[in-house]
Amino acid sequence: MKNLVSALSVIALLASCNTRMSKPDYPITRKDTVTDNYFGTAVADPYRWLEDDMSEETAGWVAEQNKVTSAFLEKIPYRDTIRQRLARMWNYEKFTAPFNEGEYTYFTRNDGLQNQFVVYRQKGGGEAEVFLDPNTFSSDGTTSLDAIEFSEDGSKVAFSISEGGSDWRKVIVMNAITKEIIGDTLKDIKFSGLSWQANDGFYYSSYDKPEGSQLSAMTDHHKLYYHKVGTGQADDRIVFGADIKRRYVSGYVTEDNRYLVVTASVSTTGNELYIKDLGKAGSPFVTILGNFDSDSYVVDNEGSKLFILTNMLAPNKKVITVDASAPGVENWKDFIPETENVLDLATGAGYFFAHYMVDAISKVKQIDMTGAILREIQLPGVGTASGFGARKKDSEVYFSFTNYITPSTIYRLDPASGKSDIYKKPLVAFDPEKYESVQEFYTSKDGTLVPIIITYRKGLEFNGKNPTILYGYGGFSVSITPAFSAANAMWLEMGGVYAVPNIRGGGEYGEKWHLAGTKMNKQNVFDDFISAAEHLIAKKITSPGYLAIRGGSNGGLLVGAVMTQRPDLMKVALPAVGVLDMLRYNAFTAGAGWAYDYGTSSESGEMFRYLLGYSPVHNVREGVEYPATLVTTGDHDDRVVPAHSFKFASELQAKQAGNNPVLIRIETKAGHGAGTPVSKIIEQYADIYGFTLYNMGIKNLE
Repeated sequence: MKNLVSALSVIALLASCNTRMSKPDYPITRKDTVTDNYFGTAVADPYRWLEDDMSEETAGWVAEQNKVTSAFLEKIPYRDTIRQRLARMWNYEKFTAPFNEGEYTYFTRNDGLQNQFVVYRQKGGGEAEVFLDPNTFSSDGTTSLDAIEFSEDGSKVAFSISEGGSDWRKVIVMNAITKEIIGDTLKDIKFSGLSWQANDGFYYSSYDKPEGSQLSAMTDHHKLYYHKVGTGQADDRIVFGADIKRRYVSGYVTEDNRYLVVTASVSTTGNELYIKDLGKAGSPFVTILGNFDSDSYVVDNEGSKLFILTNMLAPNKKVITVDASAPGVENWKDFIPETENVLDLATGAGYFFAHYMVDAISKVKQIDMTGAILREIQLPGVGTASGFGARKKDSEVYFSFTNYITPSTIYRLDPASGKSDIYKKPLVAFDPEKYESVQEFYTSKDGTLVPIIITYRKGLEFNGKNPTILYGYGGFSVSITPAFSAANAMWLEMGGVYAVPNIRGGGEYGEKWHLAGTKMNKQNVFDDFISAAEHLIAKKITSPGYLAIRGGSNGGLLVGAVMTQRPDLMKVALPAVGVLDMLRYNAFTAGAGWAYDYGTSSESGEMFRYLLGYSPVHNVREGVEYPATLVTTGDHDDRVVPAHSFKFASELQAKQAGNNPVLIRIETKAGHGAGTPVSKIIEQYADIYGFTLYNMGIKNLE
């Protein structure tokens, strides 16, 4: 077998022989006559029946679609070659930073191809032992470890698990010393952290389990509970949310066990902030912020002095201090002022580590408890630094560094001197010296400058014939920063280009950048992405026949909107777990919480018309030749329900002109993405890459 890299170096020649493909024989998808009326406008919803995830008809449709998709993918001659190379690329030892609990040091490790990371521990300089192995939770690796939190003295541990990728969790409590389970398993917990109060119990959040479909039924009343170790879940008391309806509620205890901090919100942006003194029996919650005008969190305390990270009147965020006895905004004092760059914060070893994004690239400054800047942490290159979190009593902190061509490496930092050294460096079958990442700025439709990082093999000829994946997200103030991925490395090794623009809607330039891509500004996000594609084409890095666009969740919406607005711009579209029905997204699970970014079809006629104007499900047109499309979703996705993908694929299959295939790949026992077994991830990427190259005209890699 020829070397895969050499084979793909002749992509341009092979692609010139591109032949027309025959359209797959799609299953017949029944159409209903369902119509909704929005502000006097009738909108048909012929595939409404696919929203019923409990029906046998939907299950049958899923099976038939997977059968067609599988048959098409099996025709790709190099699919298995890609899968094997992916497995080799993925097969390297991975670690996470260590942390101390009681007498033990804990860390997680994956030997390479294990479906789930394993939790290890060691005492002093002794041998490491397995503490918790999620690979034993289920025979197929689809049950994963979510959160793990230890009691104050490290003697007890609570951990949550996800089954089949669901957002609904179970929580198990163990004696951390003997590894014996304590009490019953807590069930039906969703969107929750775990936070211990000393050694007696912990706080968690959940909704009442909905009747009917647990996959798609709305969940909008979140509550904070306290579980006392050794008691039944039925005895858990509601701490916050019994008399106040909020969609997202979380509670966490400060490191000194003095305060319980509660955040409450109705959407993914903006939260109320409350605090309760745990040292005073019967003390009430004190309101710090009683509105949703900012994102604000208590990040540390020194006695009654609170440190709060906030974007209140500071869209790039700042840190303020205030006394817990009078925490109102009128008493706030700047501690780390706002700058021109977006701030995030970690605390460890008695210091603050201020992480700034400069054009999506990390800069980190170490600050003491008086607010004095001690130093800028010397990072090993241009990329993304994360971590720096530790307890105040710890004498060292750990951070990781990565970029698109540098595998994530863990560094140990001495905060007293500022010196760091490599703690764990992975050995990956990938040579970063052969590749380069270049950051450029391009002009979007309205004149806005947008950064993009383009990664490719050194010496690549810009001839318009390089297979390119353009990846984007653009929403919910999420920042897309450089990070290594074995799957992306495989794409680069095959001669591909990987490009990521930091489009509006994200948080790379603070709340102003986020708001510029929300609600009636959402088209800016799509325009930024379209302009990124045009930039790549103008530079002859690629061309429409060699361009694939990819994104997941809100990024799936991005792909769906762009491919329906500019189907001429790309050859392949890869929308994953996408929000694709913008008129009904808020009717499922916690979808209504996304209204801050999207708006809803019921709030006004203007908002309805705006959503209808770009909603991917509603903008598929008869007689248009859309790119080859592989829609991916999971049958257990209870965040963005798979009905979005089902309906979009049905519309495309029914209306597609020409022979570009429209397929949907529905992963079983999988959810929105978190906790997906490595084996399934490798299979999915092999299918995605195989589908992409095959539809770009590459028929044989040998």
